[in-house]
Amino acid sequence: MPNSKYLKVEHLTKIIKKQVLIDDISLQLDRGKIYGFTGKNGSGKTMLFKAICGLIKPSSGFIEINGKKLGDKISFPESVGAIIEYPGFLPNYTGFKNLKMIADIKGILTEDQIRNIIESVGLNPNDKRKFKNYSLGMKQRLGIAQAVMEDPELIILDEPTNALDKDGISLVKDLLLKLKEKNKLILLASHELESLEFLSDEIFTIEKGKIIKHTILKA
Repeated sequence: MPNSKYLKVEHLTKIIKKQVLIDDISLQLDRGKIYGFTGKNGSGKTMLFKAICGLIKPSSGFIEINGKKLGDKISFPESVGAIIEYPGFLPNYTGFKNLKMIADIKGILTEDQIRNIIESVGLNPNDKRKFKNYSLGMKQRLGIAQAVMEDPELIILDEPTNALDKDGISLVKDLLLKLKEKNKLILLASHELESLEFLSDEIFTIEKGKIIKHTILKA
């Protein structure tokens, strides 16, 4: 049976050039919940998300996802969608073509499903503009679509409301709440505290690589 805590982070520490970027963080997180992470730039949020995605190796401690330890049984989470820092796409392709190329790797999505997820973030799947001509808000929406389109169990979004207008923020909130209802585990980092508090079941405040505060908003 999979572990009841879908994600476990145990005494995670990351040191680069003698600088402690993640300092002994431990978490036990459940599916069907949204966890918010807040803190100043450079506090360690992005580094923690990279570690959970398997993009960096810890100096000590470990991460376990659905009963499998990263770096042992698996190198990366088996079912994850993420935006970490700036979403990157091929600049001379349309949004639809970018997502179709990514989806074709696993081959589990139809073209209609790709169009539907593009529409769900407020974009037009038939837009012929190349990605390089998208506004910042459009690029962010496409990044969110890419992160969630294959229905991953774990969703990690670093500053998902960056560059979004009020309508965009509202769409993202609705999408994330629907994904929570589908029993996904969602991690959000944001400076937008109002949205973070609205969405999150629990919020962790990070400072200098340490969790200094844990707030439970919804039991």
